[in-house]
Amino acid sequence: MPYLSKIALNPRRRTAVSLLSSPHRLHAAILAGLAVQPVSERVLWRLESNTPHRAEVLILTENRPSWAHLVDDAGWPGADGGAPLIADYTPLLGRIVRGREFGFRLTANPVQNIARPTRPSEQQSARLKEAADSGSRPRGSRVAHRTVTHQLEWLFKRCERHGFTIPDATATPPATDLHAGEHELSAGPAASIVSRDILRFRKHNDGPRVTLSTATFEGRLRVTDPDALRATLLGGIGPAKGYGQGLLTLAPVRTAATEAVAHG
Repeated sequence: MPYLSKIALNPRRRTAVSLLSSPHRLHAAILAGLAVQPVSERVLWRLESNTPHRAEVLILTENRPSWAHLVDDAGWPGADGGAPLIADYTPLLGRIVRGREFGFRLTANPVQNIARPTRPSEQQSARLKEAADSGSRPRGSRVAHRTVTHQLEWLFKRCERHGFTIPDATATPPATDLHAGEHELSAGPAASIVSRDILRFRKHNDGPRVTLSTATFEGRLRVTDPDALRATLLGGIGPAKGYGQGLLTLAPVRTAATEAVAHG
């Protein structure tokens, strides 16, 4: 049974500062919350917010976790709002049916595979040298997409295999006397990039530096293959999942009817 957790961390505590500065250390602390060790299950997570006053981490696990160590060492133990939230993820999976629309959020590491990068990293340079010395053909290297256009294209190309499509957004006609209201005006796909970042860290003090180019996508999706989308929610999208990338989360779409009820 999968569980989705939300943990609040206190960025003013020393342990929290250490964890938030390194996806490698934060990943290790997350895995420590599972009783079956070594951890063999897929664990997805995302740093949802990171401000000087509060950071929140979303975590999806296959088994029920315990986050007492994170709260005690890096959170607000005993304080109102300091307790982690752990929810059964099964009801959401049951609401995924063909044709239904959801709001979505995804932080991912959009990359492409190329034979020979123009600016190889330390690891890529080492692999290229090893291949040259042995006379073998070098395997492809992952290179980050760095522009908004390419990062959006990366997501759009993966929608079908992951069980959803991104519908077109619609624009409000500028004036009713132009009769444009009889037809919806396309405003492009209903998805955008709301933030971008470059993460730099080392797995070990003397190890090579890891660099990840990340993008956070938000928008609206429509279910085309329920089974594939459920697998995507549990398995993630793209590489670097151990470093907080690939967790797709869904939320109900607020329609005109629900807006009217809400503002009744």
